[in-house]
Amino acid sequence: MPGYPVGKLSVKHSYALLAISEAIAMLACLFLSMKDAGHNFFDHLLCLGCIVFVIIGFLSMAAMGLYRSQQRGTSSEQAARIFLSFTLASIAEGVIFSIGPMTELQPKVVFMALGLSFITVCTLRYLFNKLHTTDLFKHRVLVLGTGERANFIQDRLRRTSDRKGFNLLGYIRIEGDTPCVPPEYQLSVDLRHLVDFAGRHGVKELVLAADKHQDHLPMHELHECRLAGINVIDIASFIERESGKIPLRMMPPSWMAYGQGYRIGRQFVRMGKRLFDILISLLLLMLVWPIMLMTALLIRLEGGRGSPVLYQQTRVGLREKPFKIYKFRSMKVDAEANGAMWALKCDQRVTATGSFIRKYRIDELPQLFNILRGDMSFIGPRPERPEFVETLALSLPYYHDRHKVKPGLTGWAQICYSYGSSEEDALEKLQYDLYYVKNFSFLLDTMILIQTVEVILFGKGSR
Repeated sequence: MPGYPVGKLSVKHSYALLAISEAIAMLACLFLSMKDAGHNFFDHLLCLGCIVFVIIGFLSMAAMGLYRSQQRGTSSEQAARIFLSFTLASIAEGVIFSIGPMTELQPKVVFMALGLSFITVCTLRYLFNKLHTTDLFKHRVLVLGTGERANFIQDRLRRTSDRKGFNLLGYIRIEGDTPCVPPEYQLSVDLRHLVDFAGRHGVKELVLAADKHQDHLPMHELHECRLAGINVIDIASFIERESGKIPLRMMPPSWMAYGQGYRIGRQFVRMGKRLFDILISLLLLMLVWPIMLMTALLIRLEGGRGSPVLYQQTRVGLREKPFKIYKFRSMKVDAEANGAMWALKCDQRVTATGSFIRKYRIDELPQLFNILRGDMSFIGPRPERPEFVETLALSLPYYHDRHKVKPGLTGWAQICYSYGSSEEDALEKLQYDLYYVKNFSFLLDTMILIQTVEVILFGKGSR
């Protein structure tokens, strides 16, 4: 994964520090509540209970996207996310501490600690957001180029939430570029003295965004910048790092071939991912089988005697091999009498029960059996229909690369982008899918799995 310049805390590191700070704060709130209730941590050996308390709090906040650096929203929206995360934590803590071995912790202690933790976390978040408006977690960036590629930064990374990790000093025009960046953001710099200019202005990173790289870039001066400790990065890697997606429209063909990553193709990684899929699927089946049974009964009652409960559909899987995907039927039986169609907003083909189960992704639960069979993985690009794959592969570059891994029940594109029903939406989701393929790790899989809770609770992207 593209790295940040050395000598400066990155946004990802700042969120890691925030997570540690909040964990310590929650633990302190629990100790304070235990003291008020007459508990003594060392006398009752409640270390395990304290660890579980903190882990549940952390996972609940992560599930609400509170540790995502690309998370947007106002202060009130973030407070709402924190409130929802602590509501989730309260439910989970209540269940676990009532049936688990940590019965020494009284319910009033747990809920008092949660209340104190909520106030403390809100305070820490307020201070954290204030710090992010300063330069503490930011490095200064200078862009070489003022053409179409450079204008992508000005266009797509213009919000404050998009620039949490860097301050943009400006753009330097390179010969051969057609100016697209507004003149007020352009800098007049003698490229022969680039290293001196960068040093005087505290530049830590140079982004190469010229439209014609090899012909007009000052290679000797860039080498001097590297020797001076300034990070030099191409624009595709910069956008990938800052946005969590691969910018297909601006990268050269060699970039995908030479780029770092692609660990998912290794044998031991595939074996580990398969074990992860089986364990998570079996665990989830044990938890959701009552929901699946109730859903099946509602679909049958609504559709009448003889109506199918499950819906089978051909999708494209690993290495473009077709397979049958299972879903709870959410549309009328004759929904596709006129052929395959994208799902639409307020789609008239969707039944009343179907509308609800689609919103909360309940219709996808039978795909757990697809995962156990090996057709799918738990995390990966969503499988698409052959009719759409054939069309999209002709117009979208590298579309076939998403089939180098097993399709997933959920994925990076699902938590980063809402439902799409057009070719432009397919391009956006493809960029996130390719980012996942390139930057796969078990940590990324775990993060996607946790944050899928937010997608389900808020019905994000459902149609």
